[in-house]
Amino acid sequence: MSALSSVPTTSVFSQFYALTKPRVVQLIVFCALIGMVLAVPGLPGWRELRLMIIASLGIWLVAGAAAAFNCLVEKGIDAKMKRTAWRPTAKGELSDLQTLLFSAALCAAGSVLLYFWINPLTMWLTFATFVGYAVIYTVILKPLTPQNIVIGGASGAMPPVLGWAAMTNDVGPEALILFLIIFLWTPPHFWALALYRVEDYRKSGLPMLPVTHGNEFTRLQILLYTLVLFAACLMPFVYRMNSWIYLVAAVVLNVGFMTYAFKLWRSYSDELARRTFRFSLIHLSVLFAALLLDHYLL
Repeated sequence: MSALSSVPTTSVFSQFYALTKPRVVQLIVFCALIGMVLAVPGLPGWRELRLMIIASLGIWLVAGAAAAFNCLVEKGIDAKMKRTAWRPTAKGELSDLQTLLFSAALCAAGSVLLYFWINPLTMWLTFATFVGYAVIYTVILKPLTPQNIVIGGASGAMPPVLGWAAMTNDVGPEALILFLIIFLWTPPHFWALALYRVEDYRKSGLPMLPVTHGNEFTRLQILLYTLVLFAACLMPFVYRMNSWIYLVAAVVLNVGFMTYAFKLWRSYSDELARRTFRFSLIHLSVLFAALLLDHYLL
C-alpha cells in the first residue's frame, strides 16, 4: 500500500459541514432558542414548538451560510493562522465556486423557510444579520479598524432578537436587552483570544486591537468591558424578565469574568488569556441557560 493511500481523506460532506463553523452556529441557535422561549409565557404548546423547530432550522441555515461566506473571503488569512489553517477553503480542498454556491444555497433555503413558515420580519432580520456579518464585518470592518469586533459584534448579538421575532412577529425591549448582553460580551471574549493569538493576527495583517494598540491596552479594555457587561447582565432582573435564579447566576458568572479580566490586566500570561477566553464561553452559555431555567421554574 502506498504512503498516499494510507493517509485518511476528509469526505466532501465533512468539508462542507466544516465551512458552517458548527460550534459557533450551535451557540447562535442556542441563543436564538432562548429568545424564542422567553417570548412565550409558560410552557409552549404544539404550535409554538413547531415554530421553534422551523425557526431554529432556518436560522441555522442562514448562519451556516454566513460562516461559509466568511471562510471564502478569508481563505488567504485563514491559511496564515494556525487556528484556522485546517479549514477546507484555506487548504484548497473546496473551490471558490463550490463554497459560494454552498453559501448561497443555505442562505436561500433558510430565508424561504423563515419567510413562508415563520414571518417576513424574522427573515429580513436574519438576512440583515447575514449581510452584517458576511459583508459589513468580514469584508469591510475586519481588515479596516481595530474596533472591528465592537462594531461587527452587532451581528453576533442578533440571535435572541431573531428568536423573539420568530415567536411574536415583533422586537420587544426584552429582546433588545438580550442583544445588549451579547453585544457587550463579544469584545472581551474575542480580545482574550486575540491576546494569545497576536502573532497569528500580526502575520495575517488584520488590525486586531493587540496588534494596533498593544497587549496592555487590550487587557485594560477587556477589564472595562466586563464591568459594563456586569451592569447589562443585571437588566433582565431589573426589567422583571427573570427572578432570583437568574440573578444569582448572573452575579456569580460576571464576578468570575471580572476576576479573570482583573488578573489578566495585572499580570499577563498566554495561559491566563486562554482560560479567560474559555471562561467567556462558559459565561454566556450558562447565563442563557439560567434565563431558560428561571423562566420555567419561577
